[in-house]
Amino acid sequence: MHPAFLPRGHAVPTVPVTFVTSGTWREQRDHLDARSRAFAEASGFEPKAGRHLLLPGAEGGLAGALFGLEGADDPSKDPFRPGALVGVLPAGAYRFANPPHDSRLAALAFGLGCYRFTRYRKQDEKELKLELPGNVDGDDLTRIVDGVCLARDLINTPANDMGPVELEEAARTLAGRHGAQLRSIVGDDLITEGFPLVHAVGRAAARAPRLIDISWGDPGHPKVTLVGKGVCFDTGGLDIKPESGMLNMKKDMGGAATMLGLAHMLMDRGAKLRLRVLIPAVENAISGSAFRPRDVYRSRKGLTVEIGNTDAEGRLILADALALADEEQPELIADMATLTGAARVALGADLPPFYTDDDQFAADLARYATAENDPLWRMPLWRPYDALLDSKVADLNNVSSGGFAGSITAALFLRRFVSAAKAWLHVDIFAWNQASKPGRPEGAECQAARALYALLVARYG
Repeated sequence: MHPAFLPRGHAVPTVPVTFVTSGTWREQRDHLDARSRAFAEASGFEPKAGRHLLLPGAEGGLAGALFGLEGADDPSKDPFRPGALVGVLPAGAYRFANPPHDSRLAALAFGLGCYRFTRYRKQDEKELKLELPGNVDGDDLTRIVDGVCLARDLINTPANDMGPVELEEAARTLAGRHGAQLRSIVGDDLITEGFPLVHAVGRAAARAPRLIDISWGDPGHPKVTLVGKGVCFDTGGLDIKPESGMLNMKKDMGGAATMLGLAHMLMDRGAKLRLRVLIPAVENAISGSAFRPRDVYRSRKGLTVEIGNTDAEGRLILADALALADEEQPELIADMATLTGAARVALGADLPPFYTDDDQFAADLARYATAENDPLWRMPLWRPYDALLDSKVADLNNVSSGGFAGSITAALFLRRFVSAAKAWLHVDIFAWNQASKPGRPEGAECQAARALYALLVARYG
């Protein structure tokens, strides 16, 4: 059980948290004991979303807490609102006195809100515990929180301590924990084993590029392959980024971190699938051996790619990994990547776009994204834009001409490297919270993994 959650059958005294809305406050106030009701009135408590009030007990302790939520019919209500309790409650053990809008998501937000990144600075931590509502599966909630926190820790770690070697070590630790096999192809072996694009992008760095390949599960079960972009730092290469664009590039391996978090959830559950995780791990650096604009490389799939911009490196390393994944003809290939600024221009930081040709898969994923409060929005694989990737000297260019529809054309580029899988999914994540929100502290974020986990569990158990 996650440290934030009390185990079933515990004997720890808990303090009740009562959720109130503007519509329910009058009735709930009348059910408070006289002391608490008088204190709430004297304090001028208003049942607005996010407001709270700590109710004193007769002996100087804490008798309970009031916490405001949006109305049940409010279209802007945040199912993670109860996650804000982590920031306002004193240390102690608590329980929900009445159901919030979604007890499971409220408990999940509480667990996710307890996350702190403490690798480099000790923080004053208060110990908060939650008694899970009776209808909530604590084991499943724990594996989800653990997977998200794994991804957050990896993304938050700066590049001096999270290069390709360290990313491989994290993957190896996870594989060992779950009895999975791991193979890593490193440095010039990438050329001999058929991953020229991964090698080209990573060869300029002092830390060797690699392809990390994890396999787990019964080979007779449906094959699902997860591919995560592992650019541990992105200077932009010879098309170097400006200072503002480079500042947060430690998170450019957010796709890899997210897929490792998702893999933990699936393996810990014992999902009935044959899982493969592919992580091309590189640093896009600058040196005399850096790949150049107008270079042409033959990819693993055989397609030749002209380099229109060295700062569009993520799709290059993903292309070789997707081609490898496609060779097995799996049920599903899903890739996640911090791929384009265009996705943020279109949908902002909190709403990643996703792409797939499979309408039923798209509908299912959108439904689970809503149910899990893990927002996603489908964008079109608009085939007329394929022409924007044309090259005069190669099969395709790694960037589009014209400068428009950047997220769509990036997805169309990746689509060229998948032909045999029954379904393919691409998610263009941001992997970062720009400001703290309930259940989502500022910093690294594991986007889209919870929605995809729910879908895969529903399909494969």
